[in-house]
Formats: sequence, structure tokens, C-alpha cells
Amino acid sequence: MSLSAPLTASRRPPFTWRPSTRFALASLAGAGLVLAPLLALVATALSASQAAEIWPHLVANVLPSALLQTGLLLAGVGVVSTILGVGTAWLVTQFEFPGRRHFEWLLVLPLALPTYLTAYIYVEFLGFQGPLQSALRALAGWRTLRDYWFPDPRNLPGAIAIMAVVLYPYVYLSTRALFSIQGATIVEAARNLGATPGRLFWRIGLPLARPALAAGLTLVLLETLNDIGATEYLGVRSLTLSIYTTWINRGSLPGAAQIACVMLLVIFLLIWTEARLRGQRRFALPVRQPRPLGRRPLRPRAAFLAAVACALPVLFGAMLPIGYLAAEILRRGLLAQFDAALLRLLGNALLLAGIASAIVLLLGLGIATASRAGRETWLKPLARLASLGYAVPGTVLALGLLIPIAALDNGLANAITALFGIKPGLLLIGSGAALVIAYVVRFLTIGISGVESGLSRVSPRIDDAARALGAGQPEILRRIHWPLMRPAVAGAALLVFVDCLKELPATLLLRPLNLETLATVVYGHASRGVFEDGALAALLIILAGLYPAMLLAKTGTNRAG
Repeated sequence: MSLSAPLTASRRPPFTWRPSTRFALASLAGAGLVLAPLLALVATALSASQAAEIWPHLVANVLPSALLQTGLLLAGVGVVSTILGVGTAWLVTQFEFPGRRHFEWLLVLPLALPTYLTAYIYVEFLGFQGPLQSALRALAGWRTLRDYWFPDPRNLPGAIAIMAVVLYPYVYLSTRALFSIQGATIVEAARNLGATPGRLFWRIGLPLARPALAAGLTLVLLETLNDIGATEYLGVRSLTLSIYTTWINRGSLPGAAQIACVMLLVIFLLIWTEARLRGQRRFALPVRQPRPLGRRPLRPRAAFLAAVACALPVLFGAMLPIGYLAAEILRRGLLAQFDAALLRLLGNALLLAGIASAIVLLLGLGIATASRAGRETWLKPLARLASLGYAVPGTVLALGLLIPIAALDNGLANAITALFGIKPGLLLIGSGAALVIAYVVRFLTIGISGVESGLSRVSPRIDDAARALGAGQPEILRRIHWPLMRPAVAGAALLVFVDCLKELPATLLLRPLNLETLATVVYGHASRGVFEDGALAALLIILAGLYPAMLLAKTGTNRAG
């Protein structure tokens, strides 16, 4: 009898893990997908044999210029986006003027345009052979550039202006939401005390909206860091472009990894700053729904100026680029390009985006459900970790994913060769699966946020009542959660789908050699100096993003109204 207890104990498995919810596996998978490329990136930067030789060269010749250009670009885009986003949000929420209701959703439309497409369009539109300079020469009788001066958009100020006019809606949406729910009591009290509209904005409106401004501005800066097409085309040597040229043109993977690690430090600094700004908030809105503030009618002159101030960002951020593309397509007869080749490109893009969107939603559903239903304290931190992928630029993500995916590809190929005697090649990279994985990692946060937004409509007491009646978590998800969160999940799926269509850096670096998408074709035409030949593909990308942008604007307007 004395020997039976040790014998029984020895038969027990050394480790058993039974989470409180099976959806915990989704949290582990999501966090692993984000951590793997980051750890691989750091390992590559530190462990390469020539890493110690490359770093001094980067510090002396690459990083100073890249950091300076990136810092100036971020500062410029941040300032201009803040002015445009906060200014227009304050106008449409606080004042009544002609066209205000339309501007509320029109101001979101520039989100449908990728920054690289806008850069290509403005370089062509403002160029010497473009319609604007051609019209000026025809009117004034000028013949060459010696007869007049015209600003060149292919420089740092041009990049700041072009990127800001596309990215400001992130600031506009976040601050508009805060301005819309500010209670009438505070504002009316300030008005009764003689506060002018300007003082009201600086002393009450802006301090209350500071957390929303920090969140929107962080998204603007992250999107600016992610860009590669616009900065390359406009001649800005950013960190992202330095990673791309070091890896592709100079063939130095360790050098690119070291620059990417520096870029990760910049990103984490941005995220830390945003968290600090949120944490230092000294103002709070009441818990109960405040009495809405009536919009103040403007006099005719002020109303006209307000309408112009809201119309200009829409004109330069959406209407002019879309109109130029449509005009070029009609003038050049490019509708004839809508043939089998273009349909194949469209099919490739739709297939990759559709598969990635489905995986993102499934993982997001599992991660958000695990955070809600699981009892383990580590589930919520894992969910936040899985949401960090959006903060990692596509170039950095592609570089980090290449190493573990290539190792996995080689392992699979060796195993198949040993078992079946055939050489399958690189299955993941060659089939486009690596690109789908990059999309999933980068846009997983949208899926998680969409599901969490839908689940917030369901009281936890309903879950407890369902469990008391004997329902398991899968049944609760299928019969209770899914019907209530379906609209929010559908909106998230649409945003992920469009973001995958627009994503350029990861697509350029991880796509198979025999696979082209709409974004890569437009990039190829622009690189060869014939962007107009890809105008139809560019217009298809924009049209795909218009409906989600309008849906996002209408949703925000309805909630604010």
C-alpha cells in the first residue's frame, strides 16, 4: 500500500492545462502571431555575424538623415492633421451653417484614399505636363519653367501637405465624438460668464477632447510611419524607406532589421506618449448622458467661412484626386483595360483580402470572447498584446515574418521530401499564405475592437442567466452574442477587407513573384513614371474604400445625433 501512492502519482501527466474557456487558445494564437515577428526581428538584428560591422555604418550614414526626415515628417503631418481635424470637428458640432449635415460625413471621405495613391495623383496633377500648369501657361502665355515659378510637391513640405489632407479624418472622427457629447450645462455656464467662442474652445472644448485627440493623432502618426509609396515617390528618406532600400536594393537583411528595431522604439515611444496623455486627463464628463448642446447659428459671413473651411479638406483630400482619376480614365480611354487581366488582378486582391478578413474575424471573435468569459487574469493582457499588430508598419512586419515563415517553409519542404520523395518548394511564401498572415497580424486589432464593441451591448447578467439554464459558452455565443453583435462585426469585417486591399508595404515584400494585386500594379506604373496607365486600378481601390468610409461617418453621426 505504501508503494501504490507514488506509483499512482507517477502516472499523472507532469503538466495539465485546462483553461476556463476554450477560446483562450485564440488569445494565445493572436499574441503569438504578433510576438513571433518582433522577436525574430530583434534576433536577426543582434545575432548576425556581420551585425557589429553594419551598425556603425548605419549610425554614421543612414540613421541620422532617416531619423531627422521621419521626425520632421511626423511633426508636420501631426500639426496639419490636428488643425484640420480638430477645426472641422469643432465647426460641425458647435455651429449651424449651410451644408453642415453633409460636411459631417463628407469630411471622412479622404480615408478611402491610400496615401500613396494621393501622392501619385498630386505629382501628376501639379506637374509641368499636368492640367493645372498647362492651364496657367495657356492663360498667361508662359512656355517654360524659366518664365514662372511653381511649387514642386516632391519634397518634405509636399509630403506633409499631401499625407495630412488624407489622414486628418482620424483626428476628426475621434474629436467630433467627444465634442458631440459635451454637455450643455458647462458650455452655457461659460457663455453666461462672457466666454467668447475662442476662449470656450481653448479652455473647455480642447481640454475635454485631449484624450480623443491623442488617440486620433497616434493613428495618424502610425499611418505616416507605415507609408512607403508616398515617401519614396515624394523623395522623403524616412525610416520605412530606409528599411526597404537596405533590404531590397542593398541585400542586407541584418541592416534592415537593425533599422526596423530603431523604428520599433519610435513606435513604442508614440504609444507610451499617447497613454501618458490619456492618463493625465484632468477633466471628466458626467456619467449620465448630458443634455445635448444646441448648435449656435452663424451670421452669413461667418457661415460662409465655416462652409469653406469644411469644404477645402474634402476638395483636396477626396474630390480632386477622384475627379482627376476619372478624367484621366475617360480622356485616355482606359475603360478598355477592364479586361481579363484586370479582373485577374482584382480577383487576386479580393481573394487575399477575403481570406485574411475571415481569419481576422474568427481570431477576433475568439480573443474577445475569451477576455469576456475567461477567469484567467492573463487573458486581457494577451488580448491587448494581440492588438499591437496595427502599430507595426507593414515593412517592419514583413521583415519580421519572413524569418520564421521561411524556417517553417523549409521545415515543411524537408519533411515532405523525406516522406514522399518530392520537392514542394516554399509552400507558404510561394502560395501567398505569408502575405495573408501579414494581413492578419496587422489588422487583427480591428477585428478584436469590432467584436468587443458588439459584445459591449450584451449585459454579463444575460450570460450568467444562460449558464444557469445549462447553456455552454459556444451556445451563448451562437444564440445570444452573435445576433446582437453582428452589425459591429460586419462593419469591422468591411474595414479589414478594405485595409487589406490598400496595404502596399507588406504586399510588395511578401507576395509571390508571380502574383500581382491592384496595389502592386499601381505602384509599378508609378515607379516607371506612367502612373496614368494604372488609373483604372487606382480608382477601383478608392471605390472599394468609399462605402466603408461613408458607413463609418454615418455611424458616428447617428451616435452623436
